[in-house]
Amino acid sequence: MPDRPEIVCICGSSRFVEAMREANRALTLSGIIVLAPGEMNGTVSEDEKAVLDALHFRKIDLADRILVVNPGGYIGESTSREIAYARAAGKPVSFTHLG
Repeated sequence: MPDRPEIVCICGSSRFVEAMREANRALTLSGIIVLAPGEMNGTVSEDEKAVLDALHFRKIDLADRILVVNPGGYIGESTSREIAYARAAGKPVSFTHLG
């Protein structure tokens, strides 16, 4: 393992939480530090969503790159914003599935 492991931020729709967990496990076992979306049970208020979105942008800031978990090629509105944010910051973006 290198002195400083790579840091990857996982992005994707909350509907793919299990696929994101699988990606997290695989990356972690390969020696990568993983920053993942916060998991919430039940309904999230608009205020809570705003907090979670802002926090996830900070995770992107910390990451070396982002991995978009997008089964079937699906990319929603929030994930599209995260991709644009990462690209604007010069972060490489990769995808689990071609869209």
